Amino acid sequence: MTAVQVRTGTPALPLPRGAADDVLPAPPAPGSRAGAHQRVLHQVVRRELRLLADLLGWAPAAEPRRTRTLTGHADLVGRLLLAHHRLERDALWPALVDAVPDEHAAAVRAAVADWSVRSARIDAQVRDLATAARQWAVAGTPAARDVVARGCLRLADAVDAHTAAEERDLVPLLDAYLDTRRWAAVASAGACRLTGRERRLVLGLALEDSCAHDRARLLVGLPRRQRWAWRLAGARRYRGAVVRLRGAPPAA
Repeated sequence: MTAVQVRTGTPALPLPRGAADDVLPAPPAPGSRAGAHQRVLHQVVRRELRLLADLLGWAPAAEPRRTRTLTGHADLVGRLLLAHHRLERDALWPALVDAVPDEHAAAVRAAVADWSVRSARIDAQVRDLATAARQWAVAGTPAARDVVARGCLRLADAVDAHTAAEERDLVPLLDAYLDTRRWAAVASAGACRLTGRERRLVLGLALEDSCAHDRARLLVGLPRRQRWAWRLAGARRYRGAVVRLRGAPPAA
């Protein structure tokens, strides 16, 4: 499950740094912005899909306001995931292939080919889920709701497996080989267009389960005005949005 540079003209979700693991003999490295960005976005998508699958399981079938809340959140998570895959496919993995030593390029290409097959299947599942959500909004029946719930659960399972493989096989190589300059070029190539409310929600989702180190990096990456806006009102509004969605406040 990766995360995506979120923009509406200016960056909305800052791009953090991260840690390392295996797949190819990678030299020791403290981590990279690219690797940390991947992990944060994956964490957000995995968590939100699981929560949605659970919420959908007991949601009223014919309550339009609640249906809009749940399907709207599913749509947001789906758009983030599609944009994330597009950025990886078009910019991130080509940059990684260029960055690794020549003797490892073939192995990286093979890992990217496997990733491409998995991500294409997941993208199709995201679109199928969006179709099912629209049908539920029209029909308002338990059967239509259950189709959405099952689709969300299947998507959550697929994203769990996909991101686990990516974080095992590819993300450690980002940590080892993709420097800040290359990552900046990649990040500038992709965007997921969001409203101001959606930007605030995505920032809150990214901060929610992050460690103190990543939280600091995310906030430092914001323009000063956005950082102040988050502290003055954004965090409070995020909490309210989460309570409306989940029926409980955010974890942190």
